[in-house]
Amino acid sequence: MDPLTSNEVNENFKATKKQHSKSVSLLKPSPAFVGASWVALLTGMVSFCIGLINADMELNEKGYYFTILLFGLFSVISVQKSVRDRQEGLPVTDMYYGISWFTTIASLLLLVIGLWKADLYLSEKGFYGMSFALSLFAAIAVQKNTRDLKHFEEL
Repeated sequence: MDPLTSNEVNENFKATKKQHSKSVSLLKPSPAFVGASWVALLTGMVSFCIGLINADMELNEKGYYFTILLFGLFSVISVQKSVRDRQEGLPVTDMYYGISWFTTIASLLLLVIGLWKADLYLSEKGFYGMSFALSLFAAIAVQKNTRDLKHFEEL
């Protein structure tokens, strides 16, 4: 079997992409939903970070919680992408899919364990938990909207 030339590969990719676009029925996200998603993401992240700045804890503890926030945001975006790719018939390796879910669960567990062991008031623990959850949920919505809008630009 002869290897495909770069032009043939390009044409095959374009044909697959057109077929994929036709098979996926999407609704374009409204500007209100896109805006609300971004506001929620920024609200969650900024609140979490302001809480860390104002917290009476060591710098290494602040770094731990900030790193968990970044880790969690990246993880949920990976889960959203891999789940959606699989749903749309795009190839996703089982390893990447599993690692995405593992890291998302790990970030949640690390936050819960950190807050459980932290010497903070319950109200502070709740604040960090809720701003973290808001950030993760909003990151998924922003990723979904970004992908959907990109899809409509290509059509």
